[in-house]
Amino acid sequence: MAATRSLAPRMTDYWWTVYKRTWKGSVVSSFVTPLLYVLAMGVLLGGFIQGDPDRLEGASTYLAFVVPGMLAAQSMQLVFGELTYPVMSGVKWHRTYFAMVATPLSVRDVVQSQVGFVVFRVALSSAVFCLVVAPFGVFATWWGAVVAWLVQLLVALAFATPVFALSSYLKDESGFSLVFRLGMIPMFLFSGAFFPVDNLGPTLAALARLTPLWHAVDLTRMLTVDRLDPLLALLHVGYLAALTALGYVLVLRFLGRRLAS
Repeated sequence: MAATRSLAPRMTDYWWTVYKRTWKGSVVSSFVTPLLYVLAMGVLLGGFIQGDPDRLEGASTYLAFVVPGMLAAQSMQLVFGELTYPVMSGVKWHRTYFAMVATPLSVRDVVQSQVGFVVFRVALSSAVFCLVVAPFGVFATWWGAVVAWLVQLLVALAFATPVFALSSYLKDESGFSLVFRLGMIPMFLFSGAFFPVDNLGPTLAALARLTPLWHAVDLTRMLTVDRLDPLLALLHVGYLAALTALGYVLVLRFLGRRLAS
């Protein structure tokens, strides 16, 4: 029984120390930058766009449309930032993972503790983001805002385990440029955060709906504009949960293989 018990909680002190040393540097990337996007594109650019709920997926203004997209996109970007170069550092440069598994900690404990830290980072930044944009009247109901915040925890998991697995699989950091340019940035621009994906045309819209960010954005938006489709929401949750599970299996396999080499 003791052999299967997770020791990940024992790494809480380590990640708390990491957070205290790095939180100042993360303020700009995890909070200020998305807020500037909301002000520039939602408030200023949105002032030139006439709100039409039928064309803006239920949002009465462009600001109300773009805020949930920015919230979900921020969660995705924060995960990419935390689980690409830092993971490469743990495997290749500083080799901290090797030191961790030289103790009673297993690969599973290392993965669970770091994913837990990333979920904490997303939860904190998303909460601050929601509190700051709330006075703009972008949330149709208070409970929708709370559930949309909770959804960001699932979004963090859905991106964290696959990105962690990919970073563990790559032999060097040169692959990250492709990950960002061909993965994260296209999803950020074309997964419904800034405009309805129907504007892309049938083929590209279908491709956009296959991306995890579209599921995250659409689920978040349904909650913030109070236009919830239960069946579609279940589809989104199932998609993100399945991606989390698949990524978890892969990261245990890839990271375990690297640490055994």
